[in-house]
Amino acid sequence: MERPSVRKTPAQRKRAAQLLAALRRRYPEARCALEASAPHELLIATILSAQATDASVNKATPALFRTFPTVAAFAAATPADIEPFVRTINFWRNKSRAIVETAQALHRDFGGQVPRNMDALLTLRGVARKTANVVLGNAFDMQEGVVVDTHVARLSKRMRLTRHTDPVKVERDLMALFAPSSWCELSHLLIAHGRAVCKARGETCAQDSICQRFCRSARSADPAASTRRRTSRTRIRR
Repeated sequence: MERPSVRKTPAQRKRAAQLLAALRRRYPEARCALEASAPHELLIATILSAQATDASVNKATPALFRTFPTVAAFAAATPADIEPFVRTINFWRNKSRAIVETAQALHRDFGGQVPRNMDALLTLRGVARKTANVVLGNAFDMQEGVVVDTHVARLSKRMRLTRHTDPVKVERDLMALFAPSSWCELSHLLIAHGRAVCKARGETCAQDSICQRFCRSARSADPAASTRRRTSRTRIRR
């Protein structure tokens, strides 16, 4: 996949490369947090992860995948068969229906295999661009785009990689800034940093070296920086 036609300056891309290098040094083991041993398992786990934590999905899927070990097994099931395994996950009824309908489509239209292209994946029930990017990048090592979840969206704006909040526009900005070979890895790195340090409330940003360099929340959370800004404004008024 080529970069989108969003204009970025050499300085912006250099800064993005510096951020990527810093995140790689900090989180060398960053990877997809969803546990799966086959492409169809990752697809189902990702469907379940919408508006739910990866941890809650990982608790539910081992028994689910043991009971339904193949696409054919899921396709032969009913939503009622799936529901007992996923009741602890948000929107479990809708997701149970989505899993069965997706498995039936895979069995009927794709020979029981998860398709390896974006357009085909987007025809499946419960699959939007974020889910498709997760599957393509992590199951097939195909760089079609950047996964934009809540962590990626938050950090992208804080670190001045985008001015947008709409996931599609955020993804376009990230794809324009970073080399295609890094798109899948980038999402893992930003998610790792968002979970470990650059959290929604930003309490720990001011003490972190990566945030101090790249994140706007680090300055706003730093009492010393706030004092320096107030002092500077006072001097200007005088």
